[in-house]
Amino acid sequence: MSVLFQRGLLAAAAACLLAGATPPVLAQADYPNQPIKLIVPFPPAGGTDTVARLLVEKITTTSGWTFVVDNRPGAGGNIGLDAVAKSKPDGYTIGMGQTANLAINPTLYPKMPYNALADFVPVALVAGQPLVLVVKAESPYRSLSDMVAAAKAKPASLSMASAGSGTVGHLAGELFAQRAGVRFLHVPYKGAAPAATDLMGGQVDIFFATPQAAIPLVKGGKLRALAVTSAKRVPVLPDVPTVEESGYKGFEATDWKALVAPAGTPGDVVKRLNAAAEQALGQPDTLTRLLSEGSVPLGGPPERMAQFLKAENARWGDAIRKAGVKLD
Repeated sequence: MSVLFQRGLLAAAAACLLAGATPPVLAQADYPNQPIKLIVPFPPAGGTDTVARLLVEKITTTSGWTFVVDNRPGAGGNIGLDAVAKSKPDGYTIGMGQTANLAINPTLYPKMPYNALADFVPVALVAGQPLVLVVKAESPYRSLSDMVAAAKAKPASLSMASAGSGTVGHLAGELFAQRAGVRFLHVPYKGAAPAATDLMGGQVDIFFATPQAAIPLVKGGKLRALAVTSAKRVPVLPDVPTVEESGYKGFEATDWKALVAPAGTPGDVVKRLNAAAEQALGQPDTLTRLLSEGSVPLGGPPERMAQFLKAENARWGDAIRKAGVKLD
């Protein structure tokens, strides 16, 4: 770098400071210099919240950064993610998106408050997991076939809880109903925790839950797992068959979590966020925690995540249209 260019750069920076503006290069050089707000579009204790808090815990440990988790549930995750889309693109407000609000809702909802592909910058894929079909421990349904037989005997009599309309659990249940030739009475909740509570209390009959919400209650004897929606069995629930094993060939529905930032967030900030997430996901104890909760770490650069989001939008959109699923 020439002396004249250095002087010119310093002069430009000084002019910006005198004008009351911070030069973009200088503003990003010490990023982050304040707490980062992570908006989680679901309530505390649910699957998305659990993964989000694990991630920020590990980033804080590995990098020393400070995070504030802000839970903003509602509308299948749309409310929280809309807040991210409308935030200042400076890297100090990011969001934990997931399959529902980034890939399903754009087709499921007649009107969206944001454009899932245009209003966000992909930061990092975090984790993926199947769903666990659970009933209360005292339920008469001991297998998937038991549940289907009851649903066929009395159409629309079985109530299906979900963590909210348009969530992966809701859509997975609707897609399974299509495959099995049955109808469920959908009962949406504002998150997995209240749905699980009512399931245990007998207010609803079944729940396609995230592993984080289901596994502790299954292990504790409060819920019974009938099937998992992954292609293979989940190591933490080795005795629970897949939906495919139970007679529905090719059925698979998985959820994933991903960090996004508002469109316009500087590229170098996105790279720092991605690097921090990658480092956190690479920790052995992070892998152990995720596997114990039925999740698998994903990771990868922002560019790969951008391709992944486009593919997932197309895949889920096609599935919704073919199944004719609509919001209640």
